[in-house]
Amino acid sequence: MNVGRVKLYDADHEILHLLSGKNIDVAITVANDEISGIAANQHLADQWVYEHVLAHYPNTRIRFVLVGNEVLSSTGTAQDLQIARDLVPAIRRIKNTIKAQGIRNIKVGTPLAMDMMETTFPPSNGSFKPEIREFMVPLLKYVNGTRSFFFLDVYPYFAWSESRAENHTGISLDFALLRSGNETYTDPATGLVYTDLLDQMLDSVVYAMAKLGYDDVMLAIGETGWPHEGDSDEYGASRENAAEFNNNLIKKMTGVPSTGTPARPGMIIPTFIFSMYDENQKYGPATERHWGLLNPDGSPVYQVNMTGKGIPSD
Repeated sequence: MNVGRVKLYDADHEILHLLSGKNIDVAITVANDEISGIAANQHLADQWVYEHVLAHYPNTRIRFVLVGNEVLSSTGTAQDLQIARDLVPAIRRIKNTIKAQGIRNIKVGTPLAMDMMETTFPPSNGSFKPEIREFMVPLLKYVNGTRSFFFLDVYPYFAWSESRAENHTGISLDFALLRSGNETYTDPATGLVYTDLLDQMLDSVVYAMAKLGYDDVMLAIGETGWPHEGDSDEYGASRENAAEFNNNLIKKMTGVPSTGTPARPGMIIPTFIFSMYDENQKYGPATERHWGLLNPDGSPVYQVNMTGKGIPSD
């Protein structure tokens, strides 16, 4: 599979060694339960970077260090709140260690889920939930000041399926699958025209950031995709739809020049598709286990063209 980027949800030494010498940009992740310790102790940050970055860089092309995963999705307990408060200090310590080594091409950030949003529609009405704004402002200040990326885990499938559950018509499948040109939506406040749901969701975050005083932060997609199988009541989860969404996504994100979004035309958006393999031991609905591009034996679940130059036929 001809991929340009790979995201790891840890910093596994064996995998990083296997990626050595490959022409692949790599994102590695600091675990949520390591955040508070690193935030409180520069030595722990130094140790983490030495063990997981410097042990492999530059032979392995580590380009992103992601501190935590969807940290602001859980703020219900005292421990969750402490991790949320420690997030930016931990990011800063990791970045300081990397910078002290003279490395300038590794971006440090954190991926956040769309459940951080209070409103997303229309896009110009996008706003963050009040309870996380105290964490969002220092994060945006840091990301903007270091020219890093604001990483989003954004899934049009869930927005589409939720709208269908609330309203049997809801958002059209064409709009969710990025079938550009089949349907448009005009934001009444801005007059911007949207041809797909992904752009709507991304721009809702753009406007939410602008409301906090940050209108020029770069975006990256830490996760997106479409399930290729689901339970009988999980409509739209199919190999055909997953293949179409991901192929349309790749064409969209690899286009030259970059199209960006209506609110950010021309913006380059680094994007990671979730996921490489199915997670067959995960609990919950069938869609939780069926996002993979590959079967366990490495064969493709469906055809995806990672170059974006054409959608392969079955």
